[in-house]
Amino acid sequence: MADPVASRPHMPGYGILPADQGTGLLPWSWALRRLTDSHDYWVSSVRPDGRPHVMPVWGVWFDDALWFSSSRQSRKARNLADHPDCVLTTDSPREPVVLEGRAEVVTDPAGIAGFLDELNRKYRTNYAVDFLDPAVNSTFRVQPVTAFGLVQGDFTGSPTRWTFPPRPPA
Repeated sequence: MADPVASRPHMPGYGILPADQGTGLLPWSWALRRLTDSHDYWVSSVRPDGRPHVMPVWGVWFDDALWFSSSRQSRKARNLADHPDCVLTTDSPREPVVLEGRAEVVTDPAGIAGFLDELNRKYRTNYAVDFLDPAVNSTFRVQPVTAFGLVQGDFTGSPTRWTFPPRPPA
């Protein structure tokens, strides 16, 4: 994946500095480090009646996307089946990365196996491939459309929005 385009987000009323002041625009490598190192991620989805739903998950940054799994019967999985647009955040409120994208259910055995290898490595677990049986658990892949990050210590000079080029058709 090509690096996304960085810009200063529109944040009226917050005294945000121009992109060439303060810390300046954060590099995508800064966001990647946080997406990789975060222990937990918050997944925001939309219920059938339009109300928001947020839950924490374990996940991994893998193959240019954020991956996680969930029971097919969970509220978040059912929400994402109906409305796949979602927001995920890293676990640090002081240096957050907020990622917007569309959750895709992965059923390809090779994709699930790759995700499981990364999950086991990161969390020092030893889940077998049957743990992610697509009949029971959904494996989700969320490739970012936009992302946002900032450093609390430079709230007015670090906010950065990354916009990703459209994915080529499969």
